Amino acid sequence: MGILNLTPDSFSDGGKFNKKKKGISHAKNLFKSGADIIDVGGESTRPGSKPVSKKEEWDRIKEILKDVNKKIPLSLDTRKSEIMNKGIQLGVKLINDVSGLSYDSKTVEVLKKSRTPFVIQHSQGTPEKMQKNPKYENELLDIYDFFEQKIKFLISIGIKHNNIMIDPGIGFGKNLKHNMNLIRGVSIFHTLGFPILLGLSRKKFIKDLSGKNDSKKRLGGTVASSLYAIMQGVQVLRIHDVNELTQSIKVFKELIKN
Repeated sequence: MGILNLTPDSFSDGGKFNKKKKGISHAKNLFKSGADIIDVGGESTRPGSKPVSKKEEWDRIKEILKDVNKKIPLSLDTRKSEIMNKGIQLGVKLINDVSGLSYDSKTVEVLKKSRTPFVIQHSQGTPEKMQKNPKYENELLDIYDFFEQKIKFLISIGIKHNNIMIDPGIGFGKNLKHNMNLIRGVSIFHTLGFPILLGLSRKKFIKDLSGKNDSKKRLGGTVASSLYAIMQGVQVLRIHDVNELTQSIKVFKELIKN
């Protein structure tokens, strides 16, 4: 999954692609580089970010959705039911809600009615405050229980099993210890029986671990953690640097062949 942030304030590429021509060009480049789907977002949910209005979010993404969706499969990164509904009408193939369907009470009904596949991401707190001393009894088991309860509810109201994907939400209300334990133990979530998406790309845990050996893009740490995730059976990786990650996966798979 390639990342297309159409925002002025996303944590690593805010303002780079939020003009129509640049956004369309980047989507095409990500797809040519090996992305199977492009995740388009018009609202930053980085730590400390503030929500934007529905109008502003839609104004940022609508032209790209109308243009790119005809040629490239798109995912829509949004917490708002009205944005989801409009995107689905334009042919969006997947909804990626970082709030775990909790931000807007109407999102579940939109997803049920449209039968659109979606990602449930775990997040503790809101983006404004989620990194202020997050706490868990046991991050792996707490998040496992969150998914189990959420999925049980969704299935009970008639949402199909094969429309659900889960994302433990690296960096969303987690400190370094939480993130590392989640990545190391991510295979536990396979027992829930749903595809796992993991967003590791350029995340702060890479800076925390590498210390001075840090760059804005954090490509080395992204590749290392992504290959580790693949070894744990993670099916979908949400990535900024698609060409580099695709190359690393091809080489890695050849090296581990028996």
